[in-house]
Amino acid sequence: MNKLASQKLALISICALIIVIIVKFASYYISGSVSLLSDAMESFVNLAAATITFFMIRLALQPPDKEHMYGHTKAEYFSSIMEGIFIFFAALAIMYAAIMRILNPQPLQKIEIGLVLSLIASAINYIVAQILINQGKKRRSIALEADGSHLMTDVFTSGGVFIGLIIVSITHIAILDPIIAILVALQIIVTGVKIINKSVSGFMDVAISPNELAIISDEFSKHEKKGIQFHGLLTRQSGTRRFISFHVLVPGDWTIKKGHSLVESIEVHILNHIPFSTVTTHLEPIGDPLSWKDENLDRT
Repeated sequence: MNKLASQKLALISICALIIVIIVKFASYYISGSVSLLSDAMESFVNLAAATITFFMIRLALQPPDKEHMYGHTKAEYFSSIMEGIFIFFAALAIMYAAIMRILNPQPLQKIEIGLVLSLIASAINYIVAQILINQGKKRRSIALEADGSHLMTDVFTSGGVFIGLIIVSITHIAILDPIIAILVALQIIVTGVKIINKSVSGFMDVAISPNELAIISDEFSKHEKKGIQFHGLLTRQSGTRRFISFHVLVPGDWTIKKGHSLVESIEVHILNHIPFSTVTTHLEPIGDPLSWKDENLDRT
């Protein structure tokens, strides 16, 4: 159900963006505003990114196989990186159109109709963006969250364009239109850098969040009061999945069954509080000096 829902969310995003693009390009065609064109161009980039997101989510949700034993969850990072790259190309196209308009100024027409259409498109974007961001956080999907965050940036961009064009209609200073478009392009670039940076961090096996680490630390503390010790904690994120491993040191005279029961209860607790996790534990006798030689990533 979770897999199907994530794919449906990505598909809803694609359908909504097709409507938004039609509305925004209509607003540009009616008004001739290059800043509205820049707004429409960003939505076109959003559509390309959302399409990639849809297919990357399908790939990420595939079960592990012989060649990908840890699953395919990192596929989501490709989606958000491609989105960041698309953003840069869109920004260049917007800047080019804006510069051409500065060199060859043209009067705006029927700006009121263009603004109304832009507001309708922004309302659609806002609703879809909130759904994607909330569901992306809930499902720990960087692809859905990045898609939603980009749509929210589009909403803010549209708001800036809307305010700018109202000023243009009042002051009749036509050059403000391409200047607004250039500012939109710069804002888009900033968004692209943030998206790519977050995706690269994922490829670099970034640790799980501080809140999730606190859950593990609290569980450790509960057992440390009973004389149990822990070390060698390693964590990483891979799209929606978390990988967690650590060593559990217990008295040497414990039976294997007793030690296994302990680590099993610890793993279950972590899995209940950090869903979509793979927890790997290693049981060691607390009194054996060799148990303390593997605390680091490289055994010393």
